[in-house]
Amino acid sequence: MSSRRRADMFTQDGRPSDEDPREHGPRLGDERTTLAWSLRRQRLTLELKCAGLDAEQLARRAVEPSTLSLLGLVRHLAEMERGLFRGLLSGRDASRLYTSPESPDGDFDGAVADDDVVAEAWATWRAEVEFAERFVAEAPSLDATADDPLNEHGSGGGGISLREAIVGQIEEYARHLGHADLLRERIDGRLGQ
Repeated sequence: MSSRRRADMFTQDGRPSDEDPREHGPRLGDERTTLAWSLRRQRLTLELKCAGLDAEQLARRAVEPSTLSLLGLVRHLAEMERGLFRGLLSGRDASRLYTSPESPDGDFDGAVADDDVVAEAWATWRAEVEFAERFVAEAPSLDATADDPLNEHGSGGGGISLREAIVGQIEEYARHLGHADLLRERIDGRLGQ
């Protein structure tokens, strides 16, 4: 029986776990620091799950008929970041990036094996993450609210606080990182972490 734990296997090939960027965040922080770092860890995990893959691997679908892919997840999460932080909470223009009423799954359907599509998806995701991190850091209070009458962001069809929005975004990432685990394992056998 192997002495390696399943969770240790992802960073085993030359990347010691003490170099894992998710392990060096703030400890014993206040509520804002704790929530922001928890979300940052989820974002770092997405990057880790996609590291070292080419365009074909990132765009590889899970199983028929699913359109789920790692690249689709990057595009989807960029869309979620944009809609929540740039659109709903900051009140800025946040037109859809990849989806529309005619193409509700455009984030996944458009995730094709093309280096330019991959570069654009990562650049967009990083820009939306940067905006969100700055917005959270500069917000006067986690109690700041926005109105979500159509329940597009988990409010139940009403107001949502910045605090609730951050927790919801952590949940969004956590749900999809489970998918990313399975996708990555299917691509090259790497698992855990």
